Amino acid sequence: MARKVPMLLLILGVCLLPMEVLGAGNASSSSRPKTVNLGALFTSDSVIGRAARPAISAAIDDVNSDPTILSGTKLNLLFHDTNCSGFLGTVEALQLMENDVVAVIGPQSSGIAHVISHVVNELHVPLLSFAATDPTLAALQYPYFIRTTQSDYFQMYAIADLVTYFGWREVIAIFVDDDYGRSGVSVLGDALAKKRAKISYKAAITPGGSQSTIKDRLVEVNLLESRVYIVHVNPDSGLSIFSEAKNLGMMSKGYVWITTDWLASVLDSMVPPDADTMSLLQGVVSFRHHTPDTDLKKKFMKRWNDGLKYKKPGPASFNSYALYAYDSVWLAAQALETFLNSNGTISYSNDPQLRDVNGSTLHLSSLRVFNGGQKYLDTLLSTNFIGLSGEVQFDSDKNFIHPAYDVLNIGGNSFRRVGYWSNHSGLSTVTPETLYGKPANGSLNSNSKSDEHLYSIIWPGETSDTPRGWVFPNNGKPLRIAVPDRRSYLAFVAKDKNPPGVRGYCIDVFEAAINLLPYPVPRTYMLYGGGKRNPSYNDLVNAVALNEYDAAVGDVTIVTNRTKIVDFTQPYMESGLVVVVPMKQAKSSPWAFMKPFTIQMWCVTGAFFLFVGAVVWILEHRINHEFRGPPSQQLITIFWFSFSTMFFSHRENTVSTLGRLVLIIWLFVVLIINSSYTASLTSILTVQQLTSRIEGIDSLIASTEPIGVQDGSFAWNYLVDELNIAASRLVTLKTQEDYSTALAKGPKAGGVAAIVDELPYVELFLSSANCQFRIVGQEFTKSGWGFAFQRDSPLAVDLSTAILQLSENGDLQKIHNKWLLHSECTDSLNPVDENRLSLSSFWGLFLICGLSCLLALLIFSCRVYGQYSRFAPHEGGGDGDGETEDIRPATRTPRRSLRTTSFKDLIEFVDRKETEIKEILKRKHSQNNQDSKRTHHSGSPSDDGGGGSHA
Repeated sequence: MARKVPMLLLILGVCLLPMEVLGAGNASSSSRPKTVNLGALFTSDSVIGRAARPAISAAIDDVNSDPTILSGTKLNLLFHDTNCSGFLGTVEALQLMENDVVAVIGPQSSGIAHVISHVVNELHVPLLSFAATDPTLAALQYPYFIRTTQSDYFQMYAIADLVTYFGWREVIAIFVDDDYGRSGVSVLGDALAKKRAKISYKAAITPGGSQSTIKDRLVEVNLLESRVYIVHVNPDSGLSIFSEAKNLGMMSKGYVWITTDWLASVLDSMVPPDADTMSLLQGVVSFRHHTPDTDLKKKFMKRWNDGLKYKKPGPASFNSYALYAYDSVWLAAQALETFLNSNGTISYSNDPQLRDVNGSTLHLSSLRVFNGGQKYLDTLLSTNFIGLSGEVQFDSDKNFIHPAYDVLNIGGNSFRRVGYWSNHSGLSTVTPETLYGKPANGSLNSNSKSDEHLYSIIWPGETSDTPRGWVFPNNGKPLRIAVPDRRSYLAFVAKDKNPPGVRGYCIDVFEAAINLLPYPVPRTYMLYGGGKRNPSYNDLVNAVALNEYDAAVGDVTIVTNRTKIVDFTQPYMESGLVVVVPMKQAKSSPWAFMKPFTIQMWCVTGAFFLFVGAVVWILEHRINHEFRGPPSQQLITIFWFSFSTMFFSHRENTVSTLGRLVLIIWLFVVLIINSSYTASLTSILTVQQLTSRIEGIDSLIASTEPIGVQDGSFAWNYLVDELNIAASRLVTLKTQEDYSTALAKGPKAGGVAAIVDELPYVELFLSSANCQFRIVGQEFTKSGWGFAFQRDSPLAVDLSTAILQLSENGDLQKIHNKWLLHSECTDSLNPVDENRLSLSSFWGLFLICGLSCLLALLIFSCRVYGQYSRFAPHEGGGDGDGETEDIRPATRTPRRSLRTTSFKDLIEFVDRKETEIKEILKRKHSQNNQDSKRTHHSGSPSDDGGGGSHA
């Protein structure tokens, strides 16, 4: 591929030979011409040209020998060699246009295609390029350019998917500095950006550059951090890059080489493969145009291998471009058949804008416009058929539908296919055409393709382990690590006179994590801040983001606004904002004995004492003489029995089964309540109670008192921006002594009511505060401390793994104990309300007791009602008897039915002793039996006597 030359310079510098113009007048036409000229424009002596020329010749022969297409019309191929030169290629293209061609197959160079596209736009001649893969050629600026191969736009997205698949974040692009190389790398940068990756460096190589130039460029990129190289160059000169890379030791373990389809074209052209060439490429991954293995393709390959059908001046080498060149001829032929069948005519006319001026020998007037060019172009774009390369069909952007690539891995003396890529399914080990009928797994804009898969790859150095993809640069520059120069809490991080110049808990954690990495990390610590006050950590993180430092190590809190500009490691210290307040001992109260229970609990407990007492009285009243007597005495008995069960000192015995059941359950409830009350009261009277007016962040927000905040902490912004606390209430505290002084003074004496700070600082402060201050409430934020690195730094990921390893093996806790171990206060802040026992802790016991009482009352009521139904007099009975007189001695009213019995009678019945009721019922039963016998024996003698007297 040659460099692009401006159109004006080419036209002015080219002298075209006069050509004989056939026909007369301004136009010539034929509805079905016998011969139609078809141009071919490419470099014959090139990797692509050696494959394309015999393929195009074979296609011309096949079309002319096929009676089903272009019957009576013969395609005449006009071939012009561009000789790998942009200048000569443009000259050849202009000469080709003088022959009234209907279409041009080629060129293979993207640079020449850019220039010739302007010519064909003017002359309305479609340009069918089987090898110009520059994505920018698809622009609306080139309507007559038709790409009959895959665009590099898709190939670059395939490479981006591969980079993301292996987790790399930075690559180096090595490319030829022409239209083909620059446009491809530009699309690669866009594709990687969508995957949160990037091109860290672009190494441009001059077209046709010398070996020394290539060597200098490789030495330059070898000093950089990334070890993932994307090579996008011409197939005729690309192998020289790997030759120099081999000499520089860049084909060893740890390097990643990925090439575009140019390398696969070179290797496919080698039959048999060259052993020396293959030794240069061990472990390289390359992409190749994917073409389905159809029967049509297999037949063509057999003809190619036989070599009998082709008139080849020299050895022909096959690659995928041969298939696209063959299909391009058939595309032109099938579209021409459709064009002629739809009454299209092959006619040309002079362009009034092209004329020879002032004796010019350019002969521009010999270039004529294809009158049916627009119609023929539309026919080409709408043509659809199955060719050697697969389905030939264009989408709305004039690209082939279903773009796909093979992913190849070079090893030994050959290469193997480790997978496929298509914009329908992403990376896969299944052929793309198999997946076209299934739901799409990925697209060009997809960031998550969980189903992507490839077979194992052997990387340079004959290793199957995926390379890390980066190293520390070999340019003598160590990692620049910023360390906050603090004034307070120096146990976390502080400057030191001894190497490495800093010390503290954070430094030890970082050093321990670095030592776990499988590679050395040259580093230098640089203090950030003047040391007179704590630096602003937001400014520190911004400095890392602005590339003033490579990382920040220290007590840096991971918060949202910081994660937007830098990458943090896994947190090595849990943190969160808490409230610290001064403590004072609570005063004793003469009513402390009431504190174990809440008011609700006291009320419910008292009610149950009375309820259970009443239930037991009801159950025992009829059979237990201890529960009988005058009403006043019975009421006293209920109260006495109820509350004496609290101390298990009740003197009344229960004799009924139901009464004993209720009493046993109630005594169990009383036992639990007594035990809980005793334990709670003991705690209240013996444990020292500490109180504070501030109970947490909510009460602090509601107050108007000043709040202390550590100098440089993110807590200031959080309180103001998130909790809407007035900035005038916040007081900056620089040292631990300032903490103690401000809290001790209090808000009335110029101090603060509370301090809001992160938990690690607060714990260290309280360990030396002699238990004068306490944390109230809960942590109201959840965060952690991490090490900050520049965005997409691979070291952040490796250090995160190392921190997790430190946590799992216990080393992180050992470092914590070394720097931060402290004693804890035994006194605690126990708000009385939080320790009081409420009804929620005992409602289950009360529920069981209440249900048992109700069940006992129900059974008792049924039993009494049954007795009463047998005892009550029936309507229409005989004279009064002794039982009735015993129940109602004061009256002799007519007897009533059970339904008309008064409630007073029922109460009087219930009030009598059960033994008396049973005795009365027994006597009544015997009397009823005797009455029944007398009635039975008095009936027969009366009848006989009557008969005798009458006689």
